[in-house]
Amino acid sequence: MSRHVNIERRRQAIYGWLLLSPAALLLSLFAFYPSVATFWSSLFSRGTRRNPSEFIGTENYADLFADPTFWLVTKNNLLYAGVTIPVSIVIALAMALWANSKLPARGFLRTAYFTPTVLPMIAAANLWLFFYTPGLGVLDQIGSLFGLPSVNWLGQPETALWAIIIVTIWKEAGFFMIFYLAALQTIPEDLKEAADIEGASRWTYTRRIVLPLLMPTTLFIMVNAMINSVKLIDHLFILTKGGPSDASKLILYYIWEMAFAFFDQPHAAALTMLILGVLCIVAAIQFFYLDRRTHYQ
Repeated sequence: MSRHVNIERRRQAIYGWLLLSPAALLLSLFAFYPSVATFWSSLFSRGTRRNPSEFIGTENYADLFADPTFWLVTKNNLLYAGVTIPVSIVIALAMALWANSKLPARGFLRTAYFTPTVLPMIAAANLWLFFYTPGLGVLDQIGSLFGLPSVNWLGQPETALWAIIIVTIWKEAGFFMIFYLAALQTIPEDLKEAADIEGASRWTYTRRIVLPLLMPTTLFIMVNAMINSVKLIDHLFILTKGGPSDASKLILYYIWEMAFAFFDQPHAAALTMLILGVLCIVAAIQFFYLDRRTHYQ
């Protein structure tokens, strides 16, 4: 009997490993191995034909911390994430609540909200370039009607990053709205009927019932928005290229610039590992701390 049980357990273990093997293989090839290789590369110096690369430990990390551009780019990305993440989530939630209500043109409204998401980021950046062009852009044309002077939105350090932030919010809010809309449609109608019977207002029903039930979706969107805040750089190539004076340069663009424009791959690898570490820490906090405060039922 025990022999039969052991054979069955072994068979189930083999079956489980066979099910896990495709995902484990893909993660090893495209996540674990690149991360280890990047970390190993960050411990070596920049090599040339005359001076081959050599092991220098954490010197590349020390160079980054001593670089003023690194801190400027970090400040830019913190501002970029600190504005785009909450504003995109709030706008997405508001759009989802409106699109989920009983409106005559509800289908058209949902399509209009989601359209910016369908556009490639390069196409969206070119579209907004038409808005931001000094003198000829839509914004300056509207401002001229009220006697306002022409503004170089992308050419001034004071406005360049904010112009990038607006494009990102416009692009991402519709994408996050889809998740909220799907979550809203899973909320039973009985809860709304019970709230109406108890005399609860629409605001009370939204605050006490809808928002707590949307917390798992909000947590998921927050993680995605956080990742997007350090990964979306396509529009920078079209709009500002990180300028003027690095005023709109973000971390991933800085990594690309170091690795492929200045051919300084060790420092780019070191910065990549720093970003990966920060993302892991923030994601762990969100899942293990905020997850306990999330209402699933």
